[in-house]
Amino acid sequence: MIVLSLAALPLGVLGDLKSRRAVIAFGVGLWSVCTALGAVVRSFWQLLVVRSLVGVGEAGYGPAAQALIADFYRGRRRAFAIGVYSVGMAFGGVVGIWLGGVLAIRYGWRWAFVVMGAPGLVLAVLASRLRDPARRPPAPLIPTVRAWLERGVPQAARVAAPLVVLTVAGALASSILDLFQQLPPNLDTAVFGVAVSAGIVWTVFRLVPIAVRRTTEAGDVAATAFGDFVHAAATVLRTPTLIWIFLGGALVTFAVNGLIAWAPSFMQRTHDLSVAAVGRAFGVWALAGGALGALFGGRVGDRLLVHWSGGRVLVSGAGFVLGGPVCVGLLLVDELRIFVPLLFTTFFLYTWYNGPLSAVILDVVPGAVRASVLGAYVLFSHLAGDAIAPPLVGYLSDRIGLRPAMLLLPTAGALGGLLILIALTTVGKDMARVRT
Repeated sequence: MIVLSLAALPLGVLGDLKSRRAVIAFGVGLWSVCTALGAVVRSFWQLLVVRSLVGVGEAGYGPAAQALIADFYRGRRRAFAIGVYSVGMAFGGVVGIWLGGVLAIRYGWRWAFVVMGAPGLVLAVLASRLRDPARRPPAPLIPTVRAWLERGVPQAARVAAPLVVLTVAGALASSILDLFQQLPPNLDTAVFGVAVSAGIVWTVFRLVPIAVRRTTEAGDVAATAFGDFVHAAATVLRTPTLIWIFLGGALVTFAVNGLIAWAPSFMQRTHDLSVAAVGRAFGVWALAGGALGALFGGRVGDRLLVHWSGGRVLVSGAGFVLGGPVCVGLLLVDELRIFVPLLFTTFFLYTWYNGPLSAVILDVVPGAVRASVLGAYVLFSHLAGDAIAPPLVGYLSDRIGLRPAMLLLPTAGALGGLLILIALTTVGKDMARVRT
């Protein structure tokens, strides 16, 4: 989550400057490969590296994908379109919890990484064929692949060879050292870390001559990228609506992703359910509520926008204000027959914001920096929100119990919803500023 947050802004800028289609394809391909690589790790450090790279892939996908959707769907259809996009994310997350539990029980956790990662490589190829209305259409697939194989792969392989070789060597050495019990603890982790660090340094030194040969081009791109960073930051600071959206978004992200992160453990400890049962009970009802909530919120937000500029803001914030008491009830009940409808209702209300909130951000910023500002939102909301939620709930759980600790989540969500609703006072002026 931390790596995702840090990578979102620069990859969003890259999508605005170059190609959103290419950034999306890169993101899908990277997270698919690194997810599958989770099946072959031999130490915590190796798992940490591949999972961090999954975060880079997700960072490349999210802002660029939503900016691309905004180019296709304008006006009153935008929130619903992004809501449909968010249903795919919800579906994948819930199926991952359910299918991951089934695979872990039957075949072991390593196979879960392979099954979840490998199919994404096909989607990466398909993503590279997306039509970008703001830029040239992609070249024919066969010539693109041929050029990539003939020029792109050899050049990338030459530059990245030290990193690849030293990473593999470090992984092998770490695995061998892990077999010896009498060695100092964490020696295998240290060896792998040194090898990767050396590979990164060596690769950077190999890139210097390339950068020198392309001084003019590199300078132009760097200057444009820096200008886009500044433009995105200035856009956020001079747009009051974005300030309230960013602050409220951090709190609602804290609530939603903290709930998702701790729900399986909560159901196992409180309701004594197995991993597979958690996947079935939590997955089906959370998916149903989340999918319907995202579609409902997007549709209602778009319809209200026809008559009122604050329609999407109202839907984004109201879901968390109304959902707070329902989520409290979800955490306090002991009977599963009551727990299930509360679970459905909580996710229904907590996903209203998925389409409208992103649409509000896209409505109040110029098209040229949409992915950049979305990247800035991801950076802020995740670092100030759900990167904090799981460890904080865990810390409190060790001291006061899991159920009282998780009550912090609906409280934060309700407060975040109220902050978002403050943007009702500013969104009309900010939308008018962009139109003019």
